[in-house]
Amino acid sequence: MRRIIFLICLSVFLLSAKDLLANELPNNKFGIHLAQPHLEDIKKTAELVNGSGGDWGYITLVIQENDRNNGKWQAIFDLLREYHLIPIIRLATRAEGENWRRPEKKDAGDWVSFLDSLNWVVKERYIVLFNEPNHGSEWGGEIGAKDYGEVSFEFAKKLKEKNKDFFVMLAGFDASAPSWPPGMEDEEVFLKKIVSAKSEIFDYIDGWASHSYPNPGFIGMPWQSGRGTVKTYVWELAVLKELGVKKDLPVFVTETGWNSQKLSSETVARYFKEAYDGVWLPDSRVRAVTPFVFDYQGDPFLGFSWKLPASVATSEKTFYPQYYTVQSLPKTAGEPDQIEKGEMAVDLPAKMVAHSNFEFNIHLKNTGQGYWDKSGGYRISLALQGDKKFEHFIGDIKDLKPGQENDLSFFIKTNGNFGRSEAKLTLLKNGKPIIEGKTWKFEVLPLPSLNFKVDLLPKLKSNGSDFEIQIFNRNEVLVYKKKGLQVVNGKGKLSEVQNIIPGDRYRVVVLKPYYLPRQTHIVFKKQGNELSFKGMIAVDFDQNGKFDLQDIKTLFRNIGLLKFWLP
Repeated sequence: MRRIIFLICLSVFLLSAKDLLANELPNNKFGIHLAQPHLEDIKKTAELVNGSGGDWGYITLVIQENDRNNGKWQAIFDLLREYHLIPIIRLATRAEGENWRRPEKKDAGDWVSFLDSLNWVVKERYIVLFNEPNHGSEWGGEIGAKDYGEVSFEFAKKLKEKNKDFFVMLAGFDASAPSWPPGMEDEEVFLKKIVSAKSEIFDYIDGWASHSYPNPGFIGMPWQSGRGTVKTYVWELAVLKELGVKKDLPVFVTETGWNSQKLSSETVARYFKEAYDGVWLPDSRVRAVTPFVFDYQGDPFLGFSWKLPASVATSEKTFYPQYYTVQSLPKTAGEPDQIEKGEMAVDLPAKMVAHSNFEFNIHLKNTGQGYWDKSGGYRISLALQGDKKFEHFIGDIKDLKPGQENDLSFFIKTNGNFGRSEAKLTLLKNGKPIIEGKTWKFEVLPLPSLNFKVDLLPKLKSNGSDFEIQIFNRNEVLVYKKKGLQVVNGKGKLSEVQNIIPGDRYRVVVLKPYYLPRQTHIVFKKQGNELSFKGMIAVDFDQNGKFDLQDIKTLFRNIGLLKFWLP
């Protein structure tokens, strides 16, 4: 017996950036900055950024050094995966009084180990190195451009060395800050000092995080240009070019927004629409825009919250108008790169018989980034070559998250076409192969026969027309049975046996009313299948398949059953 077992353990990425640059793939620029990633807020965020035709929008989150809990953040990442949200992670230290602790180069190792331990949502792991370091309060109480450059260089270098999929960005800067050391520094001056001290840092920088706020006072017009506007990033890119940075860095506007305490909520909504339609969406340099902030119910950021205070929210209206306005804007269905990795194992026979039904299990294990589900375009297909020798059905893939495994049913119904053929199973995502099996070579044979011998003890002649044969596979599944079989002088025959795999071992049971069942085993061949059962004894008078006290009671009530013991 020869059986073919396919075990495919592949790390394939057929939608890889090796073949397509990320900015050439369909990209949904819409996003939001989320202060606390709770389930309900994640759901509402997905409805916002993925509404109106969109998919795979962005979400900016902050991880503090005292919150590096792998279990917590992996659970959050898995939710983002489920709701098709791409995380942009800003690193933060911890608060020390009124300031944030100044990070040090020695901190990089722990951060890199933690970030690399997570199974990220998409291939590119977006990282922002801290926040507005041209504010002294964000850097231990005193600005330090040279120090920021050296620390960021250490972080960026270690991240890229650990995994090239880390997509590293410097912090977003406050473009409107004055030169007022040690409390603040002008962004252009700050950038010049970084480049002067550590120009090679841009060898490890992949994108540009921008805080393009409409200043002054967060009430500027969406059509204004230059520094301190929603187009601040344009000015920043020009400064970088002047400083000798040659890379064309894609822009991530990780913070922007208007203060609804200074403008009417209707004006804020209108400004967002005009900024998206007139500035961010048409600009190919902009990869994502994540306004600040989805929900913040207190000072100093209450005016930037997109979610209404609980005191004024209703069941019909829980957000400021900009939420509904941006939600309704037409969006692109993004298709971010994801690492698809996993196993597909199936035990398939080299031979089958015609006019039969078979069921196999396809074992799937997801060890990549994708959330495998039919709704996400995941399915298994079978390509059959030559004459169609069977019909088939493969179960749907449902809710298979990374780290999980499951079995799918694979049904085959052979027809009357005999001969050899080939087939191949493939796991597809939106019609594109991500795990491809080896070629399955098989042969469909005519139905085999089975000759059997059985004696009825203590009969001199073993005859009858009420015999039954049952056949069970190695998993103890009943695959075939036939009643009303005739036995003459202890010999019977099944002319055609369906649903068996030649070369496999089966348990065969013979039954007859009032007799205890007998069983034996056989390995089916193409033809010439013969087996003998031990003699059958008539003691099952209550016909429950076993001999017990109830059989004796039944015999006393119906003494005529003794006829089965007459020769």
